[in-house]
Amino acid sequence: MSTTTPTTTGGTTGAGDRQAPQTPSAPRTRRRGENSLAGSLASHAILIVASLAALFPIAWLVFLSLGPDKDDYLHPGRIFGKMTFANYSHVLQETPFFDWLVSTLVVSLGTTVIGVLIAATTGYAVSRMRFPGYRKFMWVLLVTQMFPVAVLMVPMYEILSELRLVDSYLGLILVYCSTAVPYCAWLLKGYFDTIPFEIDEAGRVDGLSPFGTFARLILPLAKPGLAVAAFYSFITAFGEVAFASTFMLSDTKYTFAVGLQSFVSEHDAQRNLMAATAVLVAIPVSAFFYLVQKNLVTGLTAGGTKG
Repeated sequence: MSTTTPTTTGGTTGAGDRQAPQTPSAPRTRRRGENSLAGSLASHAILIVASLAALFPIAWLVFLSLGPDKDDYLHPGRIFGKMTFANYSHVLQETPFFDWLVSTLVVSLGTTVIGVLIAATTGYAVSRMRFPGYRKFMWVLLVTQMFPVAVLMVPMYEILSELRLVDSYLGLILVYCSTAVPYCAWLLKGYFDTIPFEIDEAGRVDGLSPFGTFARLILPLAKPGLAVAAFYSFITAFGEVAFASTFMLSDTKYTFAVGLQSFVSEHDAQRNLMAATAVLVAIPVSAFFYLVQKNLVTGLTAGGTKG
C-alpha cells in the first residue's frame, strides 16, 4: 500500500511520484526613480569630486594663511615646518580690521534691509495689482541690470556728489540697492505669484488694509523667498569692490573688499596677510548663510513655478 503526502494545493501525491520542479523566481524589477548600483556609485563619485573641487580653494587659502613669510605661496611645501597664527594676530592688532568689519556690516545689512523692503513691496504690487504699465515696469527693472559698472560709475558719482552722499554709508547703500533691487523684485514677484489670491481676499474680508494684508498674511508665507533676496543683497554689498573703492574715500570707511587691496602695492605684496584676512572675512558670510540656509533651497525653487 502506497502512502500519500499532502501537497500545498490540498491534493495528494504518491510517495514514488516525483515533485514538479519549482519555477525560478522572477528578477526584482527596479522601481521608478531607483538608481542601479553602478549609477549610484557614479553619482556619489561625481559628488565627491565636485565637493573636493569646491573645498580645495578654501583649504588652500587657509593653508597659505599659516605661512609666516609673504613669499611662502611660492614654496608652499615649506609651510608645514613653520605653521603659525602670527598672520591672524597681525591682522587683528596692526590693521584697521575692525573698522573694515563695522563698515562692511553697516553697508551690507543696510543694503539687505532697504533692498529687500523695496523689492518685496515692488514684487507684491506687480503680482497683485494691475496698474497701467506694470509689465513694462518690470522690464525696465530688468534692463537696468544690463549696464556694466564702468558705464554707471560716472553718473552715479555725480548724483551722489549733488546729494552730498560721497564717502557716506547711505550713499553706498543706495548704490548697492540699485543693483540688488531689480533682481530681488523679479525673484519675489515670481514667489508672490505662487501664493493663492484667496489669502488676500480673506484679509480684506477680515478688514485688513492692502498693506496690512501684505505685512500680516503674505510676508510670513514668503519667508523662503525673502531669505533668498536677503542673501543675494547681503552678498552683493559684502564682496563688491568697484563702487566701494570709488565712493568711499576715508580709510576708516573701507569695506573688506577694499581693505584687502591695501596688502598689495606696486612694490610689495603681503599675500600671507591677505590670505589670513580673507579667512577672517569669510566668517560673517558663513554666519549669515547659516541663518538663512534653511529657506534658501525652497525660495530658489518656488519662485520659478509661475511667471
